[in-house]
Amino acid sequence: MRDYSERLYVPVAWWLLAVPIVLVLGGTLYAGLPWPWPIVIIGGLAVGSAALLIAFGRGTVEVGDGVLRTGDDVLPLAVISEVAVLDERQTARLRGPRADPAARLYSRPYLKESVYLAVEPTASADGRVPYWLIGSRHPTELAAVLERCRIRGGHEPVA
Repeated sequence: MRDYSERLYVPVAWWLLAVPIVLVLGGTLYAGLPWPWPIVIIGGLAVGSAALLIAFGRGTVEVGDGVLRTGDDVLPLAVISEVAVLDERQTARLRGPRADPAARLYSRPYLKESVYLAVEPTASADGRVPYWLIGSRHPTELAAVLERCRIRGGHEPVA
């Protein structure tokens, strides 16, 4: 049973920006070539950028059955020691200059807010994953669901 599910689709603006980029790059690459090449080059660039945007938008975040699933990674809710919703500025810091290299990051560049999950030191397999940073369009809702599922699983609320 899933308590929360979110698909991290690429925004429409990115799709709209891909059109002029493909046309400009295609026009640059086929300049001076005979007739079939413009169509082949622009078609190839269009297919390639569409495949890239589709792959980028396949990310998912799911909460259910006592675990958090982000892509292929799974985190049991019982090992979470802190849940915090981060705004755009805090998220940028934890993605960049204040990031811990051992942390798990699951986000996309177009997701400005995130949920910070502190993990108990003994909970990870090697004991080195200090936190997970999960990008979301609805971070407040995700944090509330994580907290609700933890309480329902018999764990005390986290700060």
